[in-house]
Amino acid sequence: MATEVKVPTLGESVTEASIGELLKNVGDSVAVDEPIVSLETDKVAVEAPSPVAGVIKEFKVAVGDTVEVGAVLAIVEEGGAGAAPSSEPKAAAPDSGVEKAAPAQAKEAVGSDASQTLSPAVRRAVLEHGVDPSTIKGTGKDGRLTKEDVIAAAKAKGDPAPAPAASAPAPAPAPAATGERREERVKMTRMRQTIAKRLKGAQDNAALLTTFNDVDMSAVMEARAKYKDLFAKKHDIRLGFMGFFAKAACLALKDVPAVNAYIEGDEIVYHDYVDISVAVSAPNGLVVPVIRDAQDKGFARIEKDIADFGKRAKEGTLTMEDMKGGTFTISNGGVFGSLMSTPIINPPQSAVLGLHRIEDRPVVVNGEIVIRPMMYIALSYDHRLIDGREAVTALKIIKEAIEDPTRMLIDL
Repeated sequence: MATEVKVPTLGESVTEASIGELLKNVGDSVAVDEPIVSLETDKVAVEAPSPVAGVIKEFKVAVGDTVEVGAVLAIVEEGGAGAAPSSEPKAAAPDSGVEKAAPAQAKEAVGSDASQTLSPAVRRAVLEHGVDPSTIKGTGKDGRLTKEDVIAAAKAKGDPAPAPAASAPAPAPAPAATGERREERVKMTRMRQTIAKRLKGAQDNAALLTTFNDVDMSAVMEARAKYKDLFAKKHDIRLGFMGFFAKAACLALKDVPAVNAYIEGDEIVYHDYVDISVAVSAPNGLVVPVIRDAQDKGFARIEKDIADFGKRAKEGTLTMEDMKGGTFTISNGGVFGSLMSTPIINPPQSAVLGLHRIEDRPVVVNGEIVIRPMMYIALSYDHRLIDGREAVTALKIIKEAIEDPTRMLIDL
């Protein structure tokens, strides 16, 4: 009996998605609840599972298609033995030359590794780079291999680029002209389109302004060095910088509530809680999961939430609920080496704190020039709601709390 695989419910107010990847091929066997299609929504990637065990008879969609909730994605024939998987998914462009040029052992590894489900993109990467997928530890959901895993494994063994076998017959390519320039056009993912619209909307609708300060990180670094082992032993999580800045932000937002508010129509909505959106880098773009009620959480709980968000962002398992709401955002560009930036607010929020890299700089302390680990911090805010005095005051409170962490313990 043939069963239709349909687009599942995607979340509140989300009615459509784009086809990100076909995780199986026509003729492949699937188990109950095994994902066969990856869908990209405005915020997260979700997977559509097969409701029955059987064999994929047909795909009704191709990569890049836009589909609505309830639309048919594929047809699965219940029971029966699956035909040998095709070398490419229905939606993939033909590229037989790549497989012909791939090393024979790579083909054998792809064909014989029944314990792993390789998506078409991963299968292609395995064949191109000539690596054995059974020797690679997957970082994707449920331990599945990702394309990045394959590329990293290829680089680790000193084979960063695909190299065709010398014995593989292939037509001689036309010689490239010296200085030849090439272009590649790639359709924007739905998430990237949404990010672009939201950030441009923030620029168009808010009166954006940024104020800066610098922070001496000596006290926080000393506290981390002193207590990191005990902290990790007791809480089973590493003590990072984000916990300090999240708690410092809670102090600032309590004293300057406008920074934790937003404009809705002709009204200002104030919050007696702090839900901090933390900017996290995901494979398809930047996402901002939310630490709920950060004002009531300790360092360990905040660090665990952040670590969990980072892990699930990499795996693509964050949900709509994880990113819903948020009253204030912290974005750490310092992990990528940024010295200073003017972050853009995350609508409808009215402010965002930007963190940057720590570097030793000469500063004057008690009339003497000393070298201290310094960080520039930036607060971008909506000037329609937040006055300069309020923004500067909030950033100053954060600076003082980081330079004297005792303030966070006694609520100063």
